Amino acid sequence: KLQLKKNLQMIKKINIENLICIGSIGKPKGLSGEFFLNSYSYPKENILNYSNFIFENDSLIDFNISYVKKINSKFVSKIEQINNREDIKKYTNVLIYILKADLPELDDNNFYWHELIGMTIVNETKNENLGIVDDIANFGSNDCLVVKCTSESIDNQNRLIPFIRDIYIKEIVSKEMLILVDWEKNY
Repeated sequence: KLQLKKNLQMIKKINIENLICIGSIGKPKGLSGEFFLNSYSYPKENILNYSNFIFENDSLIDFNISYVKKINSKFVSKIEQINNREDIKKYTNVLIYILKADLPELDDNNFYWHELIGMTIVNETKNENLGIVDDIANFGSNDCLVVKCTSESIDNQNRLIPFIRDIYIKEIVSKEMLILVDWEKNY
């Protein structure tokens, strides 16, 4: 059985910045309270590695997830205390989080996307500040850093920089919150 965080006081003390959204409750499946679980993990199967789920806005306190299983290319789940389609339907689109501390550690040269948010982007050859990472988006072909200009930026341009290592992303210096890129200000 996968256990949800049960202590309401503990959940209230958790800062949203310490959480990672890994999925959401999808449409109901069948009549017994099962639902399709939308995984935001990469790869999607990684959602099966987590167990301490926290639901958006504390909407499901003291509920236990009975199981998460993969059926073909989809995930199906069931909350133990919900046994019919109408009750689970109320929670469709509720986001599911885990604590960042529950993520597995990565080796030195790999990063979670949330770790890149707020890092300063600098052109490696000209030492120009292009802004900070505001978000990471995927437009189909690859992930892109959404770079927002700041008062220290070379100009007032927001940018999208493809996250392609060794081509555009030259180095990530996490201790200095810095990403060195091969990207001109007028691209």
